[in-house]
Amino acid sequence: MLERADRILDAAGELLLRHGYRKVTVDDIAARAEVGKGTVYLHWRTKNELYEALMLRESIELVEEWCAAMRRDPAHVRPHRFARLAFLSMCRRPLLQALLTTDLDLLGKLAHHPMRSHDLLAAERFFEVGEKYGLLRSDVPHLAHALSAAQMGFYVLDGAEAADSALDLDSRADALAFTVREAFEPAEQPSPEVLAAAATEFITIFSALIPPYRQWIYG
Repeated sequence: MLERADRILDAAGELLLRHGYRKVTVDDIAARAEVGKGTVYLHWRTKNELYEALMLRESIELVEEWCAAMRRDPAHVRPHRFARLAFLSMCRRPLLQALLTTDLDLLGKLAHHPMRSHDLLAAERFFEVGEKYGLLRSDVPHLAHALSAAQMGFYVLDGAEAADSALDLDSRADALAFTVREAFEPAEQPSPEVLAAAATEFITIFSALIPPYRQWIYG
């Protein structure tokens, strides 16, 4: 069952990148995966649910990548380091980029996926841990909104610049890290002990997302 579900998701992702969300049908996905249309519906009731599952599978890989990075180097918990890591991770995944940036209607639907409550709780805890360990400034009004908005601009701006003035991916990631460091972090450097303790909590937060994601994808 899991192997078949992954084969269907692989087919959906390949067709999405090739043709776009609107032009791909469940019939197309079934044919590409070499299963019957009814088999697709045994896993997910609608095309939207299938793409929600695809997004969550990509998200699991992202979360696992972030946790691995924090285990290797706890300094990745510093907001500017994590912002850079997350930006590069997202931009190097064409499927996730396509799911989240190419179709506003799809984006609106995916923004309200069934795991949204888990995402919001993880984001809330992320800020709580950052503040607990002094990784974020305490004098920024509406910190969570300000930081989220600042980071989102770097994602939205991608592709909006003229080709001859556009920065490469690493340069944009560096600019994002600089912005976060200067605007949202205190001047003091956190100690290795603080970084290690914060990393442990962040890894716990992110790891907790994986079981409900897997359950929703595969049932």
